[in-house]
Amino acid sequence: MIKREAGFTLIEVLAVMIIIGILAAIAIPAFFNQRDKASDSSAKEMAHTSQVAMEALGSDNDGSYSSASPTALSAVDKSIPTAPGSPAKPYASAASGTAKTWTFTITSPTGNSFTVAKSSTGVTYTCTVPAGNDRGGCPSSGDWG
Repeated sequence: MIKREAGFTLIEVLAVMIIIGILAAIAIPAFFNQRDKASDSSAKEMAHTSQVAMEALGSDNDGSYSSASPTALSAVDKSIPTAPGSPAKPYASAASGTAKTWTFTITSPTGNSFTVAKSSTGVTYTCTVPAGNDRGGCPSSGDWG
């Protein structure tokens, strides 16, 4: 009988390891970007909640939004925090208003800020990304609405 040894050569094993390394280099950054998008998505959800709370605040004050603040929003809806907390969560970082207009900003755990503003021309939805941050859920146009 002929004795034969079968197996992979060192070159074949190295080629497979290189291919796995390339795939990991592509997949891992995409995974981290998805996590940032999820964090920003929760901030956008809180922005919607804050928008409803802002309208309720105006209704409670005869149509005026002049008392708007992060604390006032939190008083209307207890699910709107005014500080990031631990673990970090989205929070209302700024809010202001006049008799007929209002604006507020929700800051995501990623550091991205989502602003909703009501003016005489309608409601706008903008976002900003601090220098060095991943865009996450903030489109390059800066308009997420």
